[in-house]
Amino acid sequence: MAELTPETPEEATEEQEQQAIAQRKNGLYPGVSDELAENMKSGWADTELHDLTPIAQADKTAARRAALSARFPGERLVVPAGNLKTRSNDTEYAFRASTEYAYLTGDQTQDGVLVLEPLAKGGHEATLYLLPRSNRENGEFWLDGQGELWVGRRHSLAEAEQLLGLPAKDVRELAGHLAEATGPVRAVRGHDAGIEAALADKVTAERDEELRVFLSEARLVKDDFEIAELRKACEATARGFEDVVKVLDKAEATSERYIEGTFFLRARVEGNDIGYGSICAAGPHATTLHWVRNDGDVRSGELLLLDAGVETNELYTADITRTLPINGRYTDLQRKIYDAVYEAQEAGIAAVKPGAAYRDFHDAAQRVLAEKLVEWGLVEGPVDRVLELGLQRRWTLHGTGHMLGMDVHDCAAARTETYVDTTLEPGMCLTVEPGLYFQADDLTVPEEYRGIGVRIEDDILVTADGNVNLSDALPRRSDEVEAWMAGLKG
Repeated sequence: MAELTPETPEEATEEQEQQAIAQRKNGLYPGVSDELAENMKSGWADTELHDLTPIAQADKTAARRAALSARFPGERLVVPAGNLKTRSNDTEYAFRASTEYAYLTGDQTQDGVLVLEPLAKGGHEATLYLLPRSNRENGEFWLDGQGELWVGRRHSLAEAEQLLGLPAKDVRELAGHLAEATGPVRAVRGHDAGIEAALADKVTAERDEELRVFLSEARLVKDDFEIAELRKACEATARGFEDVVKVLDKAEATSERYIEGTFFLRARVEGNDIGYGSICAAGPHATTLHWVRNDGDVRSGELLLLDAGVETNELYTADITRTLPINGRYTDLQRKIYDAVYEAQEAGIAAVKPGAAYRDFHDAAQRVLAEKLVEWGLVEGPVDRVLELGLQRRWTLHGTGHMLGMDVHDCAAARTETYVDTTLEPGMCLTVEPGLYFQADDLTVPEEYRGIGVRIEDDILVTADGNVNLSDALPRRSDEVEAWMAGLKG
């Protein structure tokens, strides 16, 4: 017999609401009695929230949606938050809304979808599709693994409208509506397989990529709300670095994981999370650019490269690196290498200003590093030859920075001509992070260099008359780092 399917999305939603919640396999209770089911439906206080104040960035998200609407007139635009991802069996990773969705709405709830419907008179009507409060009639709120009594209360649709400043509807109706939609459609891909399936015959990869690129480029210049969030992230991150310095003796007795856990505590207390996997690289691990295993030894006399960032509750992240002497004092060779990287960073930061080419800060820092490598006899000059052939890259490895914002490598989908080939504008925020890395098995350098890695990274805001270092609460010069560490250790 063919399965009966509802005729409309509304009927589908009603059927979902009435369906009994499946019991967990291997649960201790075999089922739910009729008496218990009826008992659980009643006797609950009304917890609806009224007269809510809009979120702090409501006017900013509205302006961002208006810019999106102007760019794609007459087209339906679909931007999902994403779904939970399974970590193992029936446990999920902590949910993090897609950057595009959070940027346009200020909302961070799973399964949400922003839809901009084109209007005949021009412009769009924006609607937020969300999961409503957990259903009390079918027992979802206490039986389902994502029900209210298991994972916490969701906002009602009416509450969401007050907070976010746009109409909200039940997301369970959306797939059906989108399947019936006509006219041009664009969607942000990679976050919600169900939404993508509903749009499979209506979208193209090329058109969807244009939408993703636009939303990436829209974030190149930050508004005042975003700048304030980045400042907050940097300030919290600086306190996290201080926390680490205070417990380096405990890390020596355990491992890099003590450093990772110490910083994570600060991130959770002052923000939403870490903005990316913390790099807590001690000794030769500092020569691995993205060392996130953090399971190595922490030894006095070696360096700790700590690259970490607090992500605020609004999902803006810092990205700061300091390379610290674990015992509080650089050796002569460590200081020589560190000071070279510091000099390169100083040159890079000085090149960050409005009207400058984006590439200028990278070129300035790389020139200093190439000069040092030639001076030390590690590569044959002249310096211009080294730079032309990229010979310094054996030890510098990476670019000198990147855009920063809601993603640690923000605006990554932007076109080359609007990112690395553009000129800097006030409101752009980028990292300046030169480094030198002498691998433990690099036979082209003297033995004493091997296993030393140094990176210094700060978050730089382009201003009307130059730049501001948002992370300047943390010292950078080698003697200042030593004095700062001594003061924290008492």
